[in-house]
Order: sequence, then structure tokens, then C-alpha cells
Amino acid sequence: MSRELDESWIEEAIARFQRIEHLQASFDRALAALDVTVRSPDGLVELVVAADGSIRDVVISESAHGRPTRELSRAVQAAAVAAADAARWARAKLHQEMFGEFRELASGTTGHGRELASGTTEHNRQLSADPGGER
Repeated sequence: MSRELDESWIEEAIARFQRIEHLQASFDRALAALDVTVRSPDGLVELVVAADGSIRDVVISESAHGRPTRELSRAVQAAAVAAADAARWARAKLHQEMFGEFRELASGTTGHGRELASGTTEHNRQLSADPGGER
């Protein structure tokens, strides 16, 4: 392979890497800014969770007053599980929207027929996970 082709390939790889770095920083900011609201099935608890998984707000309904603590505990647990699922779903959707064009990287080639290293970061594996369907 000629030196010119290798230099061109390296320049393209560097430009692509810089674009991915920029997108990753934008993705991290978007995760923190994207909120999802979920409620327990009985409506006693409402949680607002960011796509990065952080809980922004917890609201206990006035109708919870006087209910057994076990019932309220189940409502909090149900809302927390729903919030975690919603955050994963939001992360996956956002990741697909922002990084969808880079799917060929995940398949192991760069478009030049060269194989990529087989290792991927746990972070990328998590973000590429199937969110379990549309909500």
C-alpha cells in the first residue's frame, strides 16, 4: 500500500475520531438535559428522571396520605423501576439519533476494508443496547 494512501487513511481516521469525540461530548450534555416522567401504576408516585439516570424529582400524591407504608413502598419501587427503564430507553433513542451514522464502526470495518480492534468500551455497549421497544 502506498504511503500516500496510508497518510490519507490516517487523516480520515483522525477527522472521524474528532467528530466522534465531539458527538460524545454533545451526547453527554444531552443526556443530562433530557427528562422523562414516569408514574407508578396506581398513580401514587411520580418520578422525573434524566436520560443519564439521575432522579430529578419525586412527587408523592396527596392520595397516598393514610395509605399503608407497604403500599407506598410498592408504588415507589414500581416508579423507580419504570424510571430506570425509561432512562435506558431515552439513552438508546438519543444514541441512535446521534450516532446512527457510525453503525459501520460497530460492524468491524472502517469502510476501507480494514478491521477495527475487537474491543469496545462498556459505555458504548450499554448505549447501543436494545431499549426493549418503543414507549
